[in-house]
Amino acid sequence: MATFRARDRSSAVLRSSRSEVWAALTDADLIAQITPYVTSIAVDGDRWTWRMGTIPVLGISVAPTFTEVMDLTPEDRIVFTHDPERPDEMTAVDGTYDLADHADGGTEVSIDLQISTHLPLPGLARPAVERVMAGVVKHMGTVFSRNLLKHLGEA
Repeated sequence: MATFRARDRSSAVLRSSRSEVWAALTDADLIAQITPYVTSIAVDGDRWTWRMGTIPVLGISVAPTFTEVMDLTPEDRIVFTHDPERPDEMTAVDGTYDLADHADGGTEVSIDLQISTHLPLPGLARPAVERVMAGVVKHMGTVFSRNLLKHLGEA
């Protein structure tokens, strides 16, 4: 069993207002609907439990479930950290969304997140596994962005 990681950092300027972007990013049902591989997000107070469909990784398939503690600063920042009360979960995501007014109007949105997962693979497989993970994360981000823009009426 080894731990593998992937990170994503990106930003974009959206024509939508901060309140519209905020409403979308804090709607767990919408996020589950527009994010590839995510089948549902259950909300219990500040804890969001993400359930994902099966993702193939080097001959094994994983269907992660992980719980995030959400720290929401309205229309400004979302910080999410893996729930320390869930050490049994094999996958964790930690990161932030930052929203800011853009000088030319609209909203600048940036995300920085890191995914870590424990898999029944040797550490020697790290380069190949993390390359696959990076590809999955990039695909998820691309499709999520496209779907968010469509939801906001920008596509």
